[in-house]
Amino acid sequence: MSTPLKELQQQVREQKTRIPSLYGDVDFDMTPERFAGTSRDQSLLPERFARKYRGAILADQERIERARAYTMLGDTVADAYAALMPEYGFRNLITMLSTACSEGLEAVESPPQELVDFIQSMERIPDWLDMDLVNEGARLSRNQMANLTPFAIRGAFIATFMNKYSGLPMALTGALSSETSVQRVKETASFFTTATLPGALERYGAGFRAAALVRLMHSMVRFNILKRSKKWDVAVYGIPIPQVDQMPAGTIPAFLTAFNVVRKGRTHFTRRERAIVELCRYQSYLLGLPEDLLPDTPREIFDTMLTYAGTLRDGYDDDTCGELVRSTMGAYLPTDKTLKSRVYNMFERSFSKVFFTRVFLIGDDKSRAKQMGVQPSLIDYALFAATNAWVVPNVAAHNIMQRLPVVKDLVDERLVERINQLLVSYGHAEYTTDPTRYKDTSVKASAHA
Repeated sequence: MSTPLKELQQQVREQKTRIPSLYGDVDFDMTPERFAGTSRDQSLLPERFARKYRGAILADQERIERARAYTMLGDTVADAYAALMPEYGFRNLITMLSTACSEGLEAVESPPQELVDFIQSMERIPDWLDMDLVNEGARLSRNQMANLTPFAIRGAFIATFMNKYSGLPMALTGALSSETSVQRVKETASFFTTATLPGALERYGAGFRAAALVRLMHSMVRFNILKRSKKWDVAVYGIPIPQVDQMPAGTIPAFLTAFNVVRKGRTHFTRRERAIVELCRYQSYLLGLPEDLLPDTPREIFDTMLTYAGTLRDGYDDDTCGELVRSTMGAYLPTDKTLKSRVYNMFERSFSKVFFTRVFLIGDDKSRAKQMGVQPSLIDYALFAATNAWVVPNVAAHNIMQRLPVVKDLVDERLVERINQLLVSYGHAEYTTDPTRYKDTSVKASAHA
């Protein structure tokens, strides 16, 4: 059951009084420029989807008002904890949170109430949770995570830079350098890869801890941007990283599954599809996404994502989006410079370009791909085809073996081993943000670029 609209709007306004040190200067009754709530506003929704669906989105007034509210909703429990930075320091906050996740709140000496609230909110079991189904979704996802994701993660990551309104926070953290881009790509890969390991999302699992640290990092970014950066204009961009902006990255597999079901005219998921969706829903829940943004039917998932894209103003600023994309695409991801690693980086980069344009630009927006600097060349397509010739049969073979009672456990052991090897290559994920980067970052924040 959805949160009543008036209650949701009250939650948004209460951020100002619940966390005055962070949100005291924010007018939560205003509508930021980023919100595209009328037919005159060009949204992020691709044109062919806008022609078919956006009229219905805009005609549903409650749907629009909900989207407007979520545009200004942060992560109240993590934000309150992050707001303790001036008192505790960001390193101490990270240490206390990490300890509470790994050993329990009782292992933290005199934990602040904000930490208690944070951990207890994550410990709350939602009514819809079927952990057996989540674990099955993790088992099924290990195939893609081990065999496909290493080639596609960069392409999925740069999809978050398509829009200046949602992409500016990353620029303000100093992510325009290749070094920082490598760190962010690997941290993203590390979290979603870790979440598929056996037991990772259990209370004391590695995925639970990683989700908490990701939430704290995002809240620290909000704090530092609102309190340190002169480049952030709330009237234009709203609050930094509203929870709704995390929905696309957190629910990509669920959305693609739902999109495929809707496209085929079906109304229900199969058991295997449901397992994938439930994994996405629970890991996103642990990341702090409101349950209203985690629907469970194909059509509702599809409509929720359409509403997000259909109410986010389309805006491209090359000094923000373009630089983020170029620094990420130009980054060298492997940990060494051996011939094997250099060849892998070449194939992976080309694969990511084609994957990005086909999945996130719906394959027909060549002008946007060129504008962003990711339009694939003939060489990219050739390397993509060569990579696909290995990836697709490999994924398909594992998919079949995952269904066979005789070998599925052995296959799963191999996939877990492969995932652990990948996590080593991704390195230790810090999930931190450097407060010193926010004051002098030079990024244009022009309206309607």
